[in-house]
Amino acid sequence: MSAPMQLMLEPVSDAVFRVLTGEGAHVGNLKLSQGVWKFKAIGYDQRGAVLPGWGPLTDFHNTVLAFPDAALVNAMLVPI
Repeated sequence: MSAPMQLMLEPVSDAVFRVLTGEGAHVGNLKLSQGVWKFKAIGYDQRGAVLPGWGPLTDFHNTVLAFPDAALVNAMLVPI
């Protein structure tokens, strides 16, 4: 049995954090919009083009989080 995915936050601005796997893969963004933090899933096609709403965490696209915190992101977004 493999270990669960671990996610990290990388600040981009006061209103955006990149969500990265422990290996550094970009799987989404946490964005503050109209006072609400939402996870926006990101995937990439074979050429490297961004696919909004896709990727390994597509089922969690638009999940609302109380605030940007790595422990909270892991609790809410890491599949069991």
